[in-house]
Order: sequence, then C-alpha cells, then structure tokens
Amino acid sequence: MVTSTIIYQGSLRCEATHTQSSTVIETDAPTDNKGKGEKFSPTDLLCVSLGTCVLTTMGIKAMDMNIDLTNSSMEVTKFMASEPRRVAKIVIRIVFPSLGLSDKEKTILERAGNHCPVHKSLHPDVDKEIDYQWL
Repeated sequence: MVTSTIIYQGSLRCEATHTQSSTVIETDAPTDNKGKGEKFSPTDLLCVSLGTCVLTTMGIKAMDMNIDLTNSSMEVTKFMASEPRRVAKIVIRIVFPSLGLSDKEKTILERAGNHCPVHKSLHPDVDKEIDYQWL
C-alpha cells in the first residue's frame, strides 16, 4: 500500500498527502538553502520523525506498564553539516510531568525510546543526543 503521494508545487515546496488519512504536510526549503523557511523543511521533518518516534515508542511501552505519559513535551534541535550538506546532529530534550516513577521504570522507558525504529534507521554518522528530564 502506498504510504503517501507527493506533489512538487514549485518554488522549492512540496505537498505530501498521507494515503490512509488524507492528512497533508507541506514542506519548504530552509532560508539557508534558497527557500523561504515558511514551513518545515525535509530535514526538519527527519528530526521531528526521530522525536515523535522516540516519544511514541516510549508511549507504547508506558501503556504496557500502566504509565500515562500525557503532557510530556519535547524540544528538537537540528544541526547541519556541509559538504555534503546533511543532518549532522539531532538534539532532543524530553520533559516528563511528575509521574512518581522508579529509576527502573525510567530506565525501561528510556531504553525503549533509544531503540525506536527511526533511531535505528538513521545512519550511525548522525549524532543523536537524547536528554530525558524527569520532574
């Protein structure tokens, strides 16, 4: 089954439609690469994919443990390299609400996050730094 369809709209912009839900994501090239920077860039989405995959995978494990991660928040920062132009480093900071978890539970959840499918799919040259902050 086709996951998505993508149309190049010109002016360095694309529109991607999720086949199953018809949800649309638009991208724009960043300002440092001839774009307007008015929407997520493809490399932004790569970094967002890692962040959401980490938190989703943790959420799946948390459900199995009867833990609710609702209202956890995340900041994602992208660092680019040149020659070749690529994502060099992704820094993720996750803040969890006060959940009263044991160190063992936190370790289990962090291990799940560090083993999410996107994390495992990224090239080893991409530095992935994930900071888990438990309140």
